[in-house]
Amino acid sequence: MSEEGPEELQAGPGGAGEYPDADRAAVEDEPPPSARVPLSRERVIAAALAYIDDNGLPGLTMRRLGEQLGVEAMALYRYVPSKEDLLDAVVETLVADVRADDVVVDAPQDGWQDFLQRLAHGVRRMALAHPKAFPLVASRPAEAPWLRPPLRSLQVVETFLSGLLQEGFSDAAAIEAYRAYTSFLLGHLLLEVAVHGADVGPLDVLDDQTGEPGTARYPTVAKLREPLSEDRSAVEFEEALEALLDRLSITRNEHLDD
Repeated sequence: MSEEGPEELQAGPGGAGEYPDADRAAVEDEPPPSARVPLSRERVIAAALAYIDDNGLPGLTMRRLGEQLGVEAMALYRYVPSKEDLLDAVVETLVADVRADDVVVDAPQDGWQDFLQRLAHGVRRMALAHPKAFPLVASRPAEAPWLRPPLRSLQVVETFLSGLLQEGFSDAAAIEAYRAYTSFLLGHLLLEVAVHGADVGPLDVLDDQTGEPGTARYPTVAKLREPLSEDRSAVEFEEALEALLDRLSITRNEHLDD
């Protein structure tokens, strides 16, 4: 795991305003997938994720996945018992990507704020790398029914909660932080991946549309159309994350005073 501080997390090209979009730059610099390897469960899962990245989730079928891998669909069932198992495995891969991110740490090293900032950026980088697959993290059944997306594994939640307890949070404050933190991440990132073509149901109305039918009836909207359409995702993510951490600091101190 990297030991760079919060300032270094924001270094890099891209983004807007005060916050360069280091997450997006890191995703865009990812190397291409490796060459073909013999069929295996790992290769089937990787191919499914690649298919979703290219075509979106709705079009994924075992037949189409088999065609992409150059085999009959029935051959895939040796490695994945069902499509449901395949989708669950894709989610596991996405969560594993977060844990493997060089920015993410397994325990606080420079305070709990730095610890949560690193995890948040790891989750965002995963979402930006796989925007069309990210909604799966929100919709697939978790290891336990009370786990909240996008922290979808017991191991990640254990790391999250134990890290906050180590930093002086009470049990109640850590639980409140977990709920607020997951709500922030999921809400922000679903909105962001929708802009990148993810199928997120009703949120698809946020996709930019050409033609702008009816804007003549709404002169204020028409006048502000350009600034409204600016991509300020990196800035908004940072500002909202900082506001959340300020709120959690107050919550932590309130529980310490009880």
